[in-house]
Amino acid sequence: MPQSKIVEILSADELRRTINRLASQIVEASDDLANVVLLGVYTRGVPLSVAIAKQIHTLEGVLVPTGALDITFYRDDLDRIGLRTPSKTELPFDLNGKTVVLVDDVIYSGRTIGAALSAIHDYGRPKVVRLLVLVDRGHRELPIHPDYVGRTLPTSKDEQVKVFLSSAGDARDGVELFKPIN
Repeated sequence: MPQSKIVEILSADELRRTINRLASQIVEASDDLANVVLLGVYTRGVPLSVAIAKQIHTLEGVLVPTGALDITFYRDDLDRIGLRTPSKTELPFDLNGKTVVLVDDVIYSGRTIGAALSAIHDYGRPKVVRLLVLVDRGHRELPIHPDYVGRTLPTSKDEQVKVFLSSAGDARDGVELFKPIN
C-alpha cells in the first residue's frame, strides 16, 4: 500500500456538530416529521442515520424511524470494486408515501446512490427521496446531487476519504483525507 499523508477533515467535536446541523436541516425542511424515515446505506450510513435520528429526537422529541439498506446486488460496478458479502436490508416501516432521507457517509461517483435508488423502488413508492451525505468529495459519474451535505471536500481521484464512527466499531469518531505521497 502506498504511503499517504493524513489530513484531519472533521474532529470528533466537529463531526458531532455536523450531525447536529444535518438533523436541524431535516427538521426545518420537513412539514411533518411523522412521515420522515431515515434509511442508511451500509456500512457507515447506517450508524450515521441512527445518530441523526437521535439528534432529531433531542431537538423535537420525535422518534424518526431508521432502517438499513444493502445495495450489493444493485451495483453496476461489482467487477471493479470486487465481490462483497451482502448485509441484511432492514426496513421496519413502510416506504409508501413517506419522505425517505437516504443517508450515506461519502458521495463520490454517485453509483452507490444510484444503486440505492433502484433498491428503494423495489421496496415501495416513497412520496419523495432526499439524500444526506456527510462528505461530498465530487467526481460524479451520475447526475446525483445531495440535498443535505455535512462537508463539501474537493478531492483528487487518487485521494481517499475515510469516516470513523465509534458506533460502527471504529476506535474513534472523525473524518480524514488520505493523500498519496509521491
